[in-house]
Amino acid sequence: MNAAYIVGTFDVAELTFFLFLGFFVALVFYLNRESRREGYPLEDEDTGRILPGSLFDAGKKSFQLPNGRGTYVPEDVARSDINLPAVSAFRSAGAPLVPTGDPMIDGMGPAAWANRAKYPDLTFDGRPRIVPIADSHELIVSPQDPQLIGWPVQAANREPVGKITDIWVDQSEHLIRYLEVETTTGKKVLAPMMVASVHGNSFLGALLPIVNDEPKYVEIDAITAAQFETAPGLETPGIITRYEEDRIQAYFGGGYMYATPERSEAWL
Repeated sequence: MNAAYIVGTFDVAELTFFLFLGFFVALVFYLNRESRREGYPLEDEDTGRILPGSLFDAGKKSFQLPNGRGTYVPEDVARSDINLPAVSAFRSAGAPLVPTGDPMIDGMGPAAWANRAKYPDLTFDGRPRIVPIADSHELIVSPQDPQLIGWPVQAANREPVGKITDIWVDQSEHLIRYLEVETTTGKKVLAPMMVASVHGNSFLGALLPIVNDEPKYVEIDAITAAQFETAPGLETPGIITRYEEDRIQAYFGGGYMYATPERSEAWL
């Protein structure tokens, strides 16, 4: 029996237990450090003061970007400004913010956007992913589907906006991503396809084309006609960056809550 002891009364079972305990403690410590590579150290949401770090804080996480764009370190990006165009609904940490300006332009609530990179998203072979359909060289609108270019556009308040002048497609997913709308003032706005409804192509009209007198137009119910004039635009014609995509999607998405006063009210 004495052969089972290593030193004194310290046997193999005790050694195995302490080795496992040490491994388990080291594993917990390692996992906690790895979980704090992004978003730390914390900051006070009211003052923006950086809170003291801890023993568990780890180094910054870095990402190697494709297409020769170098290395991206999220924690090296400037922190957001704490001076927001909004006030707290009540005095408490984590209280919701009530916008004081135009929330769709200021990017509040559902209209919030991320400060993404200011270069276009790319396909696997390095081409711009979202482009006007004429620049895709491979995508067309099926002849059996409505050819939307030239169709009039109607806003959420039933007022005319302008007309469709182009279609922007996703070369990776083979989808229509945006409709380019030229307003009555001459401004060009990209509207996400997901907020657009095409009218004048009903199933009954397809079955009975002789009696089909439905008006053909595109309805974009996310925002009003006047709000098209303040929609985010493109810095470079024919190219949309990731940053511009986020701004546009946020603007139209926020319209479902902020476009009219009634949409911000409770349903019940």
